[in-house]
Amino acid sequence: MCGITGVMIAGDGQVDQASLRHMTNLIAHRGPDDDGFFFGAGVAFGHRRLSIIDAEGGHQPMFSPDERVVLTYNGEIYNFQQLRRELENLGHRFKTSSDTEVLLTSYLEWGADCVNRFRGMFAFAVWDTRTQELFLARDRLGIKPLYYSTLPDGTFIFASELKSLVAYPGIRKKLRIDALEDYMALGYVPDPKSILDGFDKLPPAHTLTVNKVTGQQRMRAYWNLDVVTPAVGDEQPGELIERLEEAVKLRMIADVPLGSFLSGGIDSSTVVGLMSRNNPDPIETCAIGSDDPLFDESGHAQLVSDHFGTHHRLRLASARDGELIDTMAEVYDEPFADMSALPTYRVCALAREKVKVALSGDGGDELFAGYRRYRFHMMEEELRSRVPLAIRRPIFGALGAIYPKLDRAPQFLRAKSTFEALARTSAEAYCQSVSKTPDSVRLRLYTQKMHNRLFGYHPHDRFKKLAAEVHGAHPLSVVQYIDFKTYLPGDILTKVDRASMAHSLEVRVPLLDHKFVEWGLRLDPESRIRDGVGKAVFKDAVRGILPDAIIDRPKKGFDIPMASWLRAELAPELAKLQQSERLLDLGVFDRKALGKLVDEHLTEKRDHHTSLWSLIMLDKSLERLDVSYS
Repeated sequence: MCGITGVMIAGDGQVDQASLRHMTNLIAHRGPDDDGFFFGAGVAFGHRRLSIIDAEGGHQPMFSPDERVVLTYNGEIYNFQQLRRELENLGHRFKTSSDTEVLLTSYLEWGADCVNRFRGMFAFAVWDTRTQELFLARDRLGIKPLYYSTLPDGTFIFASELKSLVAYPGIRKKLRIDALEDYMALGYVPDPKSILDGFDKLPPAHTLTVNKVTGQQRMRAYWNLDVVTPAVGDEQPGELIERLEEAVKLRMIADVPLGSFLSGGIDSSTVVGLMSRNNPDPIETCAIGSDDPLFDESGHAQLVSDHFGTHHRLRLASARDGELIDTMAEVYDEPFADMSALPTYRVCALAREKVKVALSGDGGDELFAGYRRYRFHMMEEELRSRVPLAIRRPIFGALGAIYPKLDRAPQFLRAKSTFEALARTSAEAYCQSVSKTPDSVRLRLYTQKMHNRLFGYHPHDRFKKLAAEVHGAHPLSVVQYIDFKTYLPGDILTKVDRASMAHSLEVRVPLLDHKFVEWGLRLDPESRIRDGVGKAVFKDAVRGILPDAIIDRPKKGFDIPMASWLRAELAPELAKLQQSERLLDLGVFDRKALGKLVDEHLTEKRDHHTSLWSLIMLDKSLERLDVSYS
């Protein structure tokens, strides 16, 4: 795994070498093993390498035999050995055994269409002097990041992380208002936006070609999820395991020590089980537990470890992890409010003590409908399908407005959110269900100036657009599609990439092998949630591989007791938040409303911990980025 940077100057200018080296060194954590630079006529690349395959032969940037094409690349191409054989049959010869050379040669043979042949995770850039074009590409699911910007003078810059781009000389860092609204609602900034105006992320499954002479930019989608085509028929549990095992085995190819995360959940446990039966030695596994028994799942991880005979290590998360708040702002650059980033950061540090590559179980909940919100959404869909929106909106809207919000009441008494959901369209309701800070709280937090600047924009606009792209699909498939386009790359994969790369650890995600995803999403949606049980088809498949106690236990997320932490050990952070001149001087948040939010949480009148954590991380991130409002 690596970090990449690049600059392309419009016209006849030359790239300042010191600037590019500085940009590249800022992401040295992504690749501490080696660095490399290319300085051409108005184009320059920087590279930081984490050596995983062919440590001696994979130096980057890498040049074509005639030196007219140069590559800088972050990722792994898991089918590189198969592609190499195909390219050799076409007459190509190789000097190294690296996947980097296979990627470069694939570009030389197939051009921009090379991405269709890759099975892996990647973000890369190719400078082709023959066409005077810069070619960028990102993997299908968005596992690896790629930021870019076109500056006012026509200079084009790109990098693996935002911190590198904002270090380029003369950058003006202006807050992007609709991205701020997205962040406050969702807890992350969804692709292709960033928190800064004029800086974007290349969307997953897209390429971008920039012509140096004309400045013309061409973006192209080369792949998409298919959730509309009718299901393939009856699912076969044996086939599921066979396909997943192949994906796991591909991701066990490495020239360095390899292990796995093990939370004790069904996904990571299955990955560990399949690794164990394809490796003669015990697998290195690790987990983060909690010193709060209500949040601790380390016993389940130990059960799986004992079952498969792994070498298992455990650390506990505690309120002391709040000391990582400033570190999180540095690691993620953009504001990022997923609280599980704290234990994820810890487990990556723990894994790196023994291995350089770790497999994870990420993606299983999105693929096989494991989240509880999917089940709730489908129950609401039953009612929405029977009553027209024109009737639902006024009736349930009124009920939602008058029904009290009972945070501490039993689940069956907390009907306010259900009423509000039934008053919305399906996509609007799903957006609200995944919101960290609901509409009602954002409405009172924002100043009138902020409301005016939004011009009516709402994060559910993107959800509605995505739902329209798959019109006619099963309602469950629609919201899964939305998650694959928003939550998965924007939250889950961002969380793991930054936390792992901060410790120079490569994380591989077999459940997000694109061939496995394509097959999994073609299964009958009714097999994903059956009799109110999520991930049913997956549980059927792993029965007999995992202990029944792991398969049948209620799902719990990778969570921490943040609500209580903010009332105790982290209460000083709330005091600092109320006095944050940086946050309040933006003109976005109302001082009195913010104070009331803090007071209600501290006095236990309401539970606002997700909103408050979002605000804390926003404050820390904007401080580091030194962002202006206008």
